[in-house]
Amino acid sequence: MARWLLKEEPEHYAWSDLVRDGRTEWDGVHNALALRYLKSMRRGEEAIFYHTGDERACVGILRVAAAPHPDPRDERGSWSVAVVPVRPLARPIPLAELKSDPGFAGFELLRIGRLSVVPVSGPHWTRLMAHERRGSNGPDATEAPAGRARGGARRPGPSGARRRR
Repeated sequence: MARWLLKEEPEHYAWSDLVRDGRTEWDGVHNALALRYLKSMRRGEEAIFYHTGDERACVGILRVAAAPHPDPRDERGSWSVAVVPVRPLARPIPLAELKSDPGFAGFELLRIGRLSVVPVSGPHWTRLMAHERRGSNGPDATEAPAGRARGGARRPGPSGARRRR
């Protein structure tokens, strides 16, 4: 089963919004490679929710709730996928921490930072979870065992219907 990382500006749609909403459509992806990744997602797969902008940190884990499907509201022919929150990370994992760890060499987030949807390999997922367990005041995270297209979610409007961002 594949794993993913999905990026969004917290001012636009934050982890707390997903928790509050309980489910949302991840849409608005137009970069060809990010869109190909989104179309590859399968129900039940997990992803890291990553806050972009000033925060630049992994903040939670979400699950793909339904297979990707064409977004009928997008005239550009994009797709969307339903996601639900699983749990917040024990602590945010800042981008600077990932960049300083040589174990993340080749990680798409660091290699092609503009993409809003990127795959996370098994060893990189394991390493992310190891970073989560290490407190920001804990041992050096580099000792953990190896192991911009606009993407995002559409918040339901007051009537319960989805609305365009």
